[in-house]
Amino acid sequence: MNTATATATADGFAAVESVSAAVSARRRSAELEEEIRRTPERFRVMTGDRPTGPLHLGHYFGTLHNRVRLQDLGVDVFVIIADYQVLTDRDVADRLTGHMEAMLLDYLAVGIDPARSTVFNHSAVPALNQLMLPFLSLVSVAELNRNPTVKDEIAHSRQSAVSGLMFTYPVHQAADILFCKGNLVPVGQDQLPHLEVTRTVARRFNERYGAVFPEPDALLSAAPLLLGTDGTKMSKSRGNSIALGATADETARLIKGARTDAERHITYEPETRPGVSSLVLLAALCLDRDPHAVAEEIGGGGAAALKRTVAEAVNARMAPIRARRAEYARDMGYVRSVLRAGNERAVEIAGATLDEVRGAMGGVL
Repeated sequence: MNTATATATADGFAAVESVSAAVSARRRSAELEEEIRRTPERFRVMTGDRPTGPLHLGHYFGTLHNRVRLQDLGVDVFVIIADYQVLTDRDVADRLTGHMEAMLLDYLAVGIDPARSTVFNHSAVPALNQLMLPFLSLVSVAELNRNPTVKDEIAHSRQSAVSGLMFTYPVHQAADILFCKGNLVPVGQDQLPHLEVTRTVARRFNERYGAVFPEPDALLSAAPLLLGTDGTKMSKSRGNSIALGATADETARLIKGARTDAERHITYEPETRPGVSSLVLLAALCLDRDPHAVAEEIGGGGAAALKRTVAEAVNARMAPIRARRAEYARDMGYVRSVLRAGNERAVEIAGATLDEVRGAMGGVL
């Protein structure tokens, strides 16, 4: 078998495994939702964001809304502001403090309750980051090198050269999840390979040193993909997003400039009309309606009517969030105190976990 054939065969097997893993994760997620409703206190969720820019509507409908839902159900939710991981795909962590404070404002505005959820940042919890060393000893270079999520992140990296930190990114995420013994991680399907690294690390540590860590489950998000104003995936780094902190006028202007197509009649057909359909979907999500019904109502009104409908729907949905954000912004002392309190809890938990790891490893660390 030549190299090209071997590579194609390996890629084929990987694709089959990926589909199988996704099917299994969807089945397990349905089971988990039932368990959460029955006994939410059994679960600890670990999730978070990198402070690389403003959170946007894709974050709100993709993850933030779900975090609040889980918190309100009674799940113990940990939200990490992953400041150390900013350096995985860029040379400089610029405007870090500003991005972190803006993220805190967004969290509070959408309904993250510091009395029921723990918000903290990487750099404030040294014991968490210290777990990376033993965890790195549990995975091979080959395993990290073939992680498809890492490959995609490398392809979109802003660095002049890919750093070693990029390859250790999944292991750092394993430390994020396992330091607090998180057993539930809300993810999109593209993040399943990262979570599998965490499960591998937990399993191998337990086999080698004794049972310390849970093998966390993926809770697959049902949130559909929202495209940015340029028709590609909405992203902080691509400049195509609508920030949660945007004003009503800014939101309307950005939506007015969004890419659509030449066909006047509005329909919801994500496969063939992605730009138009993403706008229809955004309006439907904001209005809590079926996207097909929204499209049918706009009908022959064309792109102008579609964009007007979307702007009105988004601004109505975001109005109370913007009001809460502005209120919190008037008391940044309180906002910073939320992070301090979260850091204190995370430090205490990480220290206890590290002590447990040291004991299991015979005091190696």
